[in-house]
Amino acid sequence: MVHDTELAILFADVVGSTRLFEQMGDLRARDLITTCIDIMRAATEAHGGTVIKTIGDEVMATFPTADAALNAASQMQMLISRHPDLRSEGQPVSIRVGCHFGSVVLDSRDVFGASVHTANRMTSQAKAGQIMTSAATIERLSPEWRSVARQVDVLAIHGQSAELALYEVLWHGEDVTSMLPASTLGAHAQQRPLRLTLQANGRDFVVDERHPRLIIGRAEDSHVVMQGQLVSRLHARIEYTRNRFLITDQSTNGTFVVLEGQEQAFVRRDSLPLSGNGRIGLGSTPDPESPQTLRFSCEES
Repeated sequence: MVHDTELAILFADVVGSTRLFEQMGDLRARDLITTCIDIMRAATEAHGGTVIKTIGDEVMATFPTADAALNAASQMQMLISRHPDLRSEGQPVSIRVGCHFGSVVLDSRDVFGASVHTANRMTSQAKAGQIMTSAATIERLSPEWRSVARQVDVLAIHGQSAELALYEVLWHGEDVTSMLPASTLGAHAQQRPLRLTLQANGRDFVVDERHPRLIIGRAEDSHVVMQGQLVSRLHARIEYTRNRFLITDQSTNGTFVVLEGQEQAFVRRDSLPLSGNGRIGLGSTPDPESPQTLRFSCEES
């Protein structure tokens, strides 16, 4: 029977599966991917979802609520990242997850509609270990999940004038520890917390356990508003997670980082650990004399 309804649609796939077959051989790689699929299926069912289909290294599932989809997605990421047998050449196997809540057409055990394509696009924007979702999903999440979701980009929709906001949902940071089993906290729960101080626009901004995220960009609602032709609206974010600091670039022109005593690093749509003291340039090299240069220092609190 065919009918319309609203559901959360989730896609999850194994990152770099072609490389796994090259490194491990067909039989071992197939067994590894099968284990990932089994974990993703079990997580789906544990949170009231339905696996619609599996294709190669990918699972497509539906959930009655946005929270259920994110609960399943975080469980998939956690279990696969910690599984002792899911490793290749010493490195853990990773998955990426995308989710969208919207109207779909149900036909027997299959689903159709624009919302399915949007969910698939969320997945294509995700990197290894990430969960990406849409504004429509964010609107339907509980406050706990909304508190660990941050907009990271705006995507153009082919053939339409509208744009689609892209959000990353953090599933392993300090903000979500209350939603995960205590065993996932690991050794970092006992370590002394750190503090990063960022100097910008004549002010000091602090990133620590109490303030674990700092958004930098041209957008007026950024924590640190920086103007400039090379600065994107949502340019970068600095986060405190697993007792370390990461800067993640979200921009068009990239982010330049100079750590004290090290060569300059360039980051674009990727992350880099921050430690010690250093300078950050948004879209250009961080000139020590430029007022556009951000300075940071990390220390124990």
